[in-house]
Amino acid sequence: MTDLPDTQLPLHLLPAWFGLAMLRGCGRMSWPLQKALGALVGTLAFHLMPARRRAAEINIALCFPNLAASERDALVRESFRDLGIGLFEFARAWWGDAERFKRTVTIEGLEHLKALQAQGKGVLLISGHFMTLEMCGRLLCDHVALAGMYRPYRNPLMERAVMEGRLRYASHMFGNHETRAALRHLKKGGFLWYAPDQDMRGKETVFVPFFGVPAATITATHQFAKISGCAVVPFFHRREGDRYVLRIAPPLANFPSEDVVEDTARVNAAIEAMVREAPTQYLWIHRRFKRQPDGVSRYSA
Repeated sequence: MTDLPDTQLPLHLLPAWFGLAMLRGCGRMSWPLQKALGALVGTLAFHLMPARRRAAEINIALCFPNLAASERDALVRESFRDLGIGLFEFARAWWGDAERFKRTVTIEGLEHLKALQAQGKGVLLISGHFMTLEMCGRLLCDHVALAGMYRPYRNPLMERAVMEGRLRYASHMFGNHETRAALRHLKKGGFLWYAPDQDMRGKETVFVPFFGVPAATITATHQFAKISGCAVVPFFHRREGDRYVLRIAPPLANFPSEDVVEDTARVNAAIEAMVREAPTQYLWIHRRFKRQPDGVSRYSA
């Protein structure tokens, strides 16, 4: 990825090329150095990205209204610190060595996946956008063949880097436009990781609670399960100090039902439980509540 292509690289792609080259180098640093630099990057981002900081402040105020203002401020700051560390975790997952984490990782509930695998049943692993997702996904892939679903990048260099990095451990990567291929994968008994916790404008969504606040939420989890017959399994993951904890919950019972709104609310409730376990590691800078039933954005000035 750091080699220049045979043909001259277009000038508008040079910044991306240099950025990816740096990330690849960062992915091979020692873990203590990655953590220290990541914390510094996150602190700088807190000060240099006021719009994203404001989004995080609003999200956390909405989701944790009972916290004191000082506690919410501390959570925002810590989330940016973990955001910075997460960038190095991404780089390490794609290009670095995960051996030290393989020796200390804790995986709970793996028997749920093994039982479903023995039945030949497809599994949709649902999680949220946590900064630990890449490394924890890589660690889980040592135990089950896991494919992923993602939003393709417009920048061809970034797209190539993401695909090359993730295919080091994932069995396959499906773009979010490859719904039919993903469904075939599930129908054949494959495992697919999916994060339905962002407002995917233009997709089929319903308003259901997330921390008690209406959130436009994609209904794809219900649709995937209804069409493919797959099990839907919540996938919790977090970093604790220098080790990772992965927890596979039992499959959601009686899912899907005939009520797409109720099913989507259950998915949000599962992700909310994940956030409560590792609140600083969640991607709070996403404007999760921008669309509202009354048409008024929660982020309006």
